[in-house]
Amino acid sequence: MRILIIIGSLFAALSVLLGAFGAHGLKNRLSMEDLAIFETAVRYQMYHSLGILLMGVASFYLTEKLVSMPAYFFILGIIIFSGSLFLLVITNLRWFGAITPIGGLCLIIGWLLLAYNIYFHA
Repeated sequence: MRILIIIGSLFAALSVLLGAFGAHGLKNRLSMEDLAIFETAVRYQMYHSLGILLMGVASFYLTEKLVSMPAYFFILGIIIFSGSLFLLVITNLRWFGAITPIGGLCLIIGWLLLAYNIYFHA
């Protein structure tokens, strides 16, 4: 699925952009704690962007069915996990932190589903 390679690449590019923004544009405006939260969001976004890219490449060798659902969980997980952390830091609305674990769960489900699909169906 070429679309996964495109989505993974765009999320990875956004990770670099946001990482640079955090390091240069927010460094003097955020507390050390909030900067660490922002960096965690960037790091997890990059890790899972690479995972989406991996699944995109794997889809040329495996059926789409094996990689599509885990990739969708990664996409949703990035949006919810990293997105809620970005919003928490930028807006200082701490309640966004309550949403973050839902995104983390999506990321975990994505990895487990990928392992399950490869083990039982590949």
